[in-house]
Amino acid sequence: MIVHKFGGTSVGNAERISSTADIIIEQQNRLRGKSSSEDSKTRLEMVVVVSAMSGVTDQLISGGRAAAEGRDSVYREIKSRLLQRHLEAAETLLNHSPERLEVGGLIEDRLHDLERLYRSIAVLGEFTVRGCDAVTSLGEQLSANLLAAVLRERGARAQAVPATELIVTDENFGAARPLKELTNQRLAQRVKPLVERGVIPVITGYIAATERGVTTTLGRGGSDYTAAIVGAGLGAEEVWIWSDVDGILTADPNLVPQARTLAELSYSEAIELAYYGADVLHPKTIRPVTEIGIPLRILNSFNPGHAGTLIVRSPQAGRELWPAIISTTGLSLIALGAQDDNWTLGKAARALQLINEAGLDVPLFSQSFSEHSLNLVVRQQNQAHCLNVLHGEFGKDASNLHTLGVKEQVATVSVVGFPGWSESGIVSHAFTALGRHGTRVIAVAQAGSGYSVSFCIPEEQVASTVRFLHHELGLDSAPQ
Repeated sequence: MIVHKFGGTSVGNAERISSTADIIIEQQNRLRGKSSSEDSKTRLEMVVVVSAMSGVTDQLISGGRAAAEGRDSVYREIKSRLLQRHLEAAETLLNHSPERLEVGGLIEDRLHDLERLYRSIAVLGEFTVRGCDAVTSLGEQLSANLLAAVLRERGARAQAVPATELIVTDENFGAARPLKELTNQRLAQRVKPLVERGVIPVITGYIAATERGVTTTLGRGGSDYTAAIVGAGLGAEEVWIWSDVDGILTADPNLVPQARTLAELSYSEAIELAYYGADVLHPKTIRPVTEIGIPLRILNSFNPGHAGTLIVRSPQAGRELWPAIISTTGLSLIALGAQDDNWTLGKAARALQLINEAGLDVPLFSQSFSEHSLNLVVRQQNQAHCLNVLHGEFGKDASNLHTLGVKEQVATVSVVGFPGWSESGIVSHAFTALGRHGTRVIAVAQAGSGYSVSFCIPEEQVASTVRFLHHELGLDSAPQ
């Protein structure tokens, strides 16, 4: 059995959903060929996990925040756009199929559910983490049912399966932790009978449910995590993560066209890269597969013929292993501080606690007592919400002792090396390169191992900095 996970860009529109369906059918045909030659029925088994269409989850969250703030026209417009987008995809893909009416009706029902949720949030005047889970769960439901219908229309046996019936979690809404034994029991009861009958389960990624049936989500990287949980629970041969790049690369290919694919990594090496923000992989995705040694592949649905990156327990001896440069743009630097010595560690801790409770991701932060401030790097789409959360706690002081605001738009650049790459280590190389390039470094976070370092820099400098680093580290000439 192979578990295939397709991300948001792989199902981002009708054209991409069609291409993804082609990949799934082609993979099933290959399995049939191997089964015929090897006389092994188990090789026919495949499972699909799917994300929401690209950008949908962020739109759903924006609608929830708008509802909590009483901006009714905003959340209604978001609901209308989502309805139109999914119905247009269904019309394009299933125009002459009897599946179209059924899927269209399901899309309309789910989007009506969304509007009811938004109205409830508006009445409460609060967008809780639990409410966010209920809202964001709808994106994967739409894409899974749409993809399953397309597969059936093309002659494959496929069925959409909500992960709320499979993945059992605790009640830590926003980043729920799976309960392994209960989840494995559900997978055996619900998924195994389908694959044994030759049906392709199309499972909703990212979402889950408590034992009481309350919807939860698995947090950032949740769809990949779902695939790993399903693969481990079913004892899959491999888990394949389909994204929009050729595996894990030495740099973002949009910035460095000559970036190289890291062909083979160990679990620990992949986790190291993931911790520093490699978008194609989240650290928690690797944990379930490491327990039973299931290989993980990172592949490109836009270039399915590429071998991608293979992640295993023990890579082949003699492989080439190069450093990687991981860059993240679309970030804001928010500064919270005091005008005098009033700033304390306790206030910094309280600010971070509030950010965590609000379910906001902070890729990097720095504490400066000389400046009496805490600097937080957040995603630009979360900037306004982050400011509101902090203002509720630190802006109520009538004496106006606290300062809070956006300093600038930034990016993070992380350089991740591995033992043995060079005698002087990756960190000194990175600092030297940024100094030679003249990059303005706003903040630094360095791993104690000395193999990795992250820089916060102005967003307008990220492209030239990454390209210069790639060249200075000798990666432009790295062998394919």
